[in-house]
Amino acid sequence: MMDPSLRIHNCQAVDLRSVIQLPFEAFRGLAVKEIQAGARVVSFQGQPNANGTVLLTLVLAYDRDGYLTAFSTVVKDAYPSLTVQMPQVHLFEREIFEQWGVRSVGHPWLKPVRSHSLLETGPDNVANRGRGSAAAGFFKVEGEEVHEVAVGPVHAGIIEPGHFRFQCHGEEVFHLEISLGYQHRGIEGALIGGPDKRTIHYMETLAGDTTIGHSLAYCQAIEGLSDCNVSLRVAALRAIMLELERLANHTGDLGALAADVGYLPTAAYCGRLRGDFLNMTALICGNRFGRNMIRSGCVRFDLNAGRIKELKARLTDVFSDVQNAVSLLWSSSLVVDRFDEIGIVTKQTALELGLVGVAARASGIERDVRFDFPAGAFRFTQVPLSTYPSGDVFARAFVRWLEIQRSVAFVLEQLNNLPEGKISASVPAIKGEKMIVSLVEGWRGEICHVVWTDKNGRIDQYKVIDPSFHNWMGLAVALRGEEISDFPICNKSFNLSYCGHDL
Repeated sequence: MMDPSLRIHNCQAVDLRSVIQLPFEAFRGLAVKEIQAGARVVSFQGQPNANGTVLLTLVLAYDRDGYLTAFSTVVKDAYPSLTVQMPQVHLFEREIFEQWGVRSVGHPWLKPVRSHSLLETGPDNVANRGRGSAAAGFFKVEGEEVHEVAVGPVHAGIIEPGHFRFQCHGEEVFHLEISLGYQHRGIEGALIGGPDKRTIHYMETLAGDTTIGHSLAYCQAIEGLSDCNVSLRVAALRAIMLELERLANHTGDLGALAADVGYLPTAAYCGRLRGDFLNMTALICGNRFGRNMIRSGCVRFDLNAGRIKELKARLTDVFSDVQNAVSLLWSSSLVVDRFDEIGIVTKQTALELGLVGVAARASGIERDVRFDFPAGAFRFTQVPLSTYPSGDVFARAFVRWLEIQRSVAFVLEQLNNLPEGKISASVPAIKGEKMIVSLVEGWRGEICHVVWTDKNGRIDQYKVIDPSFHNWMGLAVALRGEEISDFPICNKSFNLSYCGHDL
């Protein structure tokens, strides 16, 4: 068996012809071998060929070595499923089936990921490209006193839509199946033929709470494809924005977790403090979520000495308040007891599922794009990894607190040592058929954008993998053996994105 010959660095464009294409059996053997050796799946997607076949491309990450690889194979109507040997691809294979009608034979639960109409009519409706039929319904557990609880997609709170189907025996959850797709907007298809004036706006609204993360991943991809180098000042300003986004969301999540167990002091404080972090983002660019800040080759707003001084003062004051609010949380034995040993995902399970971000680090996995695949300012100033081994709700909360502390230290360091330089650079036209993988450690975890361009330098295929795509199955596994009343805090401890998954 040959090793992958193509080594790709984060945000490095490569010629499409350098991506090796293998017969399926060789493709599968190589994929399984590399996963067993410690690689993990970043992306697995299909692309139709003119002759009716589908090109499948697998992108793997080697975290310890800091590089990626990609290789492909061609299939027609069906291929033996990789999921049995590589659980990380289970959702990717369902997505390929939904989009291109290619059946992964032997997949344990092959059904559409996003398009609910396919449950009855099959994937022929997906742009008339499918050739198979879909599995319908939900997984069911049979047995005396086993019952089913259906929740959503319309929920009591003002939240996004998602359907949760619990198989229970009394209060104990045997299995949770999560059905999404209610916000499927067809964004990836709309990106083909770009980049154009609308492309960046799609990126900023892929997942509204991750505006900076996704727009940064896109801009890094375009800059890599066009061989554009931004200044150190631009890189630092982008990193500041990314960490402010992390601070706002982590603080809000700790408050929401406190609310879910009825601990109102931290809930009330953190709800306000999240707004204070969002207001710092607005102080920089005029928008609380960071829209209109990051563009290819530039940032649109700079910081002068007065604004830097104000940001440092605000950040120091707000962090002091966050410390007080979170210390109240950890000092409550009732809260800690409610978080402890609830919704456990073991390290082995997290590795098998390919979890990323907070969910992975809370299971003791040292996985962080800022550390493993640094780009921009993170090449020069590393953020220490924040991990905790227990894999439960407490761990996912505590990792957030560790990351808050380290993000504050990072932002203050950047503000104290902001490099000189221009905030814009010209972006040359993209030339030729290329591929690039752009990774960013968003506040939920690894954001991955994989872009192919055609001979004219236009986007031929654009694949977005939000961290939620990797992690929803982690939530389902976390509920197994738990009481159904534990679902709210387990769900909030992951706090995954519906629209980021649905695209």
